[in-house]
Amino acid sequence: MIDAAAEPLDPRAPQRVRHQTRMRLLTVETVTDITPLMRRFRLSGDLAGFASPAHADHIKAFFFPEGVAPLLPPIGPNGAEFPPGTRPQMRDYTPRYWNVAEGWIELDFVLHGDGPASGWAAGAQPGDTLVIGGPRGSLVIPMAFDWYLLAGDETALPAIGRRIEELPAGAKVIAVIEVDNAAEEQRFETAADLTLTYVHRNGAPVGTTGLVLEAIAATAFPDGVAYGYIAGEVNMAKAVRAHLTEARGFASEYVKAAGYWRLGVADAQEDH
Repeated sequence: MIDAAAEPLDPRAPQRVRHQTRMRLLTVETVTDITPLMRRFRLSGDLAGFASPAHADHIKAFFFPEGVAPLLPPIGPNGAEFPPGTRPQMRDYTPRYWNVAEGWIELDFVLHGDGPASGWAAGAQPGDTLVIGGPRGSLVIPMAFDWYLLAGDETALPAIGRRIEELPAGAKVIAVIEVDNAAEEQRFETAADLTLTYVHRNGAPVGTTGLVLEAIAATAFPDGVAYGYIAGEVNMAKAVRAHLTEARGFASEYVKAAGYWRLGVADAQEDH
């Protein structure tokens, strides 16, 4: 359902859509390494009612304590209600591809070497299971802008890649993506008019460079009204947002800066 009773007066205003929250127990079907540090899982199961109309949607993946079998808890007013001693750790992931009729969804995991999600992704094999929930809601960006800016680190690659692939013919999009090295670059099939720039850390720790901001500051933008989506490390996303709104003429309501993680802090997620 759409929150507003009537269409927004601003035809460019993002629209929030709510979804009924459902938990699903899925089984790993295939495992594919897209790049050395990005692994894609196809998971199969009951996808009835699944919906994800916006590129920045996220599901929650649940990683249970050792010795606790994955389970589907009831959904209460405060979310999933797990029995004592079984509460899992949770991480957010972008639905990359899915097919409700065939009952599968694909999720991409960054193999960064620590944390419950990366640990699961490093060892999961066909036949293993994963509990997911959501998406609870979507932020749908109207196709009413003159061009689109996408930026982030590799944690944002699933959302950025999905957006690039979903934009229609004639849409103009600039994307700036930070990865470790050239082997981590992904290419996308798209009908849009895409300008894609990768910047490389070359061994520097993720979250410690200013590469995305520097590349955007050096980029000449097209004329017209743009929508900007920046995602990844919190401080990077904040800095890029400030640059766009303070120095490059972006309207603040047309910039979404999603803090997927914070350098030095486990499971820190912020939206701005």
